[in-house]
Amino acid sequence: MQVRDGMSSVVLTVGPSHSLQEAARLMAERNVGAAVVVDPESPGLGIVTERDILRSVAKGQDPGTELVRDHLTDELIAASPDWSLEQAADTMCQHGFRHLLVVDGGGLRGVLSMRDIVRCWVTTGVVS
Repeated sequence: MQVRDGMSSVVLTVGPSHSLQEAARLMAERNVGAAVVVDPESPGLGIVTERDILRSVAKGQDPGTELVRDHLTDELIAASPDWSLEQAADTMCQHGFRHLLVVDGGGLRGVLSMRDIVRCWVTTGVVS
């Protein structure tokens, strides 16, 4: 199976000036663990994850006042829709993250999570 078979093509986006609390609320409403950060003043995309929010809260920071821009990851490794799910999982494991942006032709096509990969493998019988 390929990344295109497991990725979510409907992607939650937030801006860099959203608070972590607002990002967390939107993520919870959509039952996703990450949001793509779109900044019109920045050339690339970023991502903020539930882990980023957790780290901020663990430091005693106020999620109502902390901004996404201060907690996002903007040096991303993006997957191609043509990658195998095994290649995507290997990349996630090597770099210690659970989400990959899927980019094709310079445009965002979706997000692939570790949960998406596991769901694909379980439904196809790769993992039993």
